[in-house]
Amino acid sequence: MPKLSPTEPLIHDGAQITNARFGAYCEVGAGAVVLNSDFGDYAYCERLCDIANSSVGKFANIAAMVRIGPTDHPWRNAAQHHFLYRSSYYFDDAADDADFFAARAARRTTLGADCWIGHGAIVKPEVTIGTGAIVASGAVVTKDVAPFMIVAGCPAQPLRRRFPEPVAERLLALAWWDWDHATLRARLADFRALPAEAFLERYERS
Repeated sequence: MPKLSPTEPLIHDGAQITNARFGAYCEVGAGAVVLNSDFGDYAYCERLCDIANSSVGKFANIAAMVRIGPTDHPWRNAAQHHFLYRSSYYFDDAADDADFFAARAARRTTLGADCWIGHGAIVKPEVTIGTGAIVASGAVVTKDVAPFMIVAGCPAQPLRRRFPEPVAERLLALAWWDWDHATLRARLADFRALPAEAFLERYERS
């Protein structure tokens, strides 16, 4: 596999990227679609993801076939079909509805640092997934998820915290996701070997 780069995202075959920005060491899987979105450093998505109108935090982990920020149809109108807003597809003398598309793009979904979105999950527009949270495979997330919370189901419901609240608060204060690349490398062995509390004890004062 090619090395990830600090300057250019690794975009796999068949991915479609439109109006997107990427930080360092980012990756987009084969066949994924990324629209009107930005990826923080080290964030990645696996194959066949569809990510629209989203801010993806540093170190976000997005499994295959995930949908982030799926767009809605105008269900309050008499019709909810494309012809209302993609009108130029159907009528020679009608323009597309620019206001409708602008409203869609403004409904941002936000993924916090180091969250993990499981295979086939859906995260709706205007939802925030907290730092370090886990969304289980196949979940449909319609409400905000607290940092370090594990949610599952349709609609997604909280199952439990990854860590006790005091540990979660200490991790948020440590904010290792803001460390530079050299520091991450220097502390890689401890990331691998130490449980969260032991890791905190070693690095909170460093």
